[in-house]
Amino acid sequence: MNTRLKTLVLRLLEQHRVMAIATNRPDGWPHATMVGYVNDGFLLYSFIAGNSQKYTNVLRDPRVSIAIASDATEPLEITGLSLAGKACVVTDPGEFEYVSRLRSRRYPEYAALPPVLGETQRISPPPAADSIVLLRITSEIISVLDYSKGFGHSDLITFSDRDLDLHLESRRHLWGGR
Repeated sequence: MNTRLKTLVLRLLEQHRVMAIATNRPDGWPHATMVGYVNDGFLLYSFIAGNSQKYTNVLRDPRVSIAIASDATEPLEITGLSLAGKACVVTDPGEFEYVSRLRSRRYPEYAALPPVLGETQRISPPPAADSIVLLRITSEIISVLDYSKGFGHSDLITFSDRDLDLHLESRRHLWGGR
């Protein structure tokens, strides 16, 4: 991936705090909701309710679509990301705690809320209906929207399983070596 695109993607991920995530319902219709997220490089993480529709959908079909952008006053100022990827439930306690720390830094106002499951105890699937679940979303295709290059302009970035494996392996030391 060229440096300009990588820099733009990471800047857009850092600039935003919420994303639209679409999962696949059993009846075939997409189910889109807004969720907060944190990122670790190109990996996206989102804490969701264990009894949510999106959680049920992801367990059945891990494919997701995500959109991240904000309103622009001029059409040619539109920038954002649209991606296709796969979501999985984080079960590694070290990864869960690491992402919890990322969340605390990104959302300091969440400090007043009760800790999420995993910050105070170990997790083991399946979660209780009232628990918090952490999703890791790995991108397979990212469409980088940059209308300053022309209305509707986008650049595509694709990721392989090898890219994901290398990235995950490079992060494990941050999760407490687990």
